[in-house]
Amino acid sequence: MSLALRTYRLVTDLLAPLAWPVMLFRAMRGKEDLSRIRERFGFRNGTRETGRVHVWLHGVSVGECLSLLPLAEAIIVHNPYLIPLVTYGTRTAAQLVAQRLPAGAIHRYVPIDTYGAVNRFLHKWHPTVVILVESEIWPNLIQEVRRWEIPLALISARMTPSSAKGWARVPQAARTLLQSFQLILPQDPDTAARLTALGATVGPYFNLKRLGQPLDCDPAQLADLKARTAGRFVVLASNTHTGEDALIAQAALGLDALLIIAPRHPERGPFVAADLIARGHIVALRSAGQSLTPATTAYIADTLGEMGLFYRLADVAVMGGSFLPGIGGHNPLEPARLCVPVVAGPHVFNAQALYDEMYDEVCAIPAKDAVDLRRHLIGMMTYPHIRSQMRDAALRYAARQGASLKTAMDLLEPLLPERSTASPWPQG
Repeated sequence: MSLALRTYRLVTDLLAPLAWPVMLFRAMRGKEDLSRIRERFGFRNGTRETGRVHVWLHGVSVGECLSLLPLAEAIIVHNPYLIPLVTYGTRTAAQLVAQRLPAGAIHRYVPIDTYGAVNRFLHKWHPTVVILVESEIWPNLIQEVRRWEIPLALISARMTPSSAKGWARVPQAARTLLQSFQLILPQDPDTAARLTALGATVGPYFNLKRLGQPLDCDPAQLADLKARTAGRFVVLASNTHTGEDALIAQAALGLDALLIIAPRHPERGPFVAADLIARGHIVALRSAGQSLTPATTAYIADTLGEMGLFYRLADVAVMGGSFLPGIGGHNPLEPARLCVPVVAGPHVFNAQALYDEMYDEVCAIPAKDAVDLRRHLIGMMTYPHIRSQMRDAALRYAARQGASLKTAMDLLEPLLPERSTASPWPQG
């Protein structure tokens, strides 16, 4: 073990007793689920849980976890004797995964990266393969999985220049951790180059965010909102972050359009509503049950699990996380699967290749700022035939993205347990 990894283990061991008060403080601030906080330390959640988990899939937040669901479903379909466990690290991800997890899979919070928590989790579930997503490189978790001789994969891997620079300061640790993976599938050539430079052996490109089915919705809710928005041009600001709501609202102010803002973190809804009222919008807040009327200019969709509803209402989706540096944009295929053209800001490094392809096929267009965004919105309102062409292009592009799942499953197949080894684990 390298000096950096030994130091990390020592520091996390020394700080482990402080983790409980820290997590309790986070729970008081709404950042953790108090009723499930024991899961974060690898303990049982107050119930007698049985059954062996054969495939542990982990993504930290909403985007990563939702991108995992098609893979979990494919594992169940092709290997019905396997039990997938999906873990996450945020409350929002927990709520959405609980709603959308395929039948036959289970879900829990991921343990914090201490030796004790990780080992309690492994003793409890005893997974036979571990699949991490994107940038989830946790030293204690990876080293313990390796010590247990459990096959380990990193798929849809993503490494930013800043992360690569950080790992390059501890090259032996980076090499040790990356060489613990039997399979690494990078999202794009840049990530592949960075991982290779750090000592990884990488496979074909694979981006989980290209997979998935169209988000569903409540038909009765859709019919009601369609009646309320009939004849209006609808702009959906999807997954916005603090600072973007005002920018997008300013771009839409004065247009003959309804702006729907769906904050990435729904608890921001009341603050977004207050800010937009101050800026001259007539606002309705969905979480408060306020009605959408013909006079409403901004509707705050601050609820969970309803994005499929709002995409179906939209004439255009403005992607959040793309107008502020440091976030990197969110998945444009969610609207594309529902025939919705996309406008995105200049900061989409999380899925740059995906956005570039959509720009090339003119199912998405870039906007450098609020002025540029307003110009695009006016253009889409003025030229419906161009908008219609973009809708068709978006659907065609989204339909082609599922082919890579078979490639990934073929590569993962040697790591998955055979039926004879996938026996139930003793009750504990």
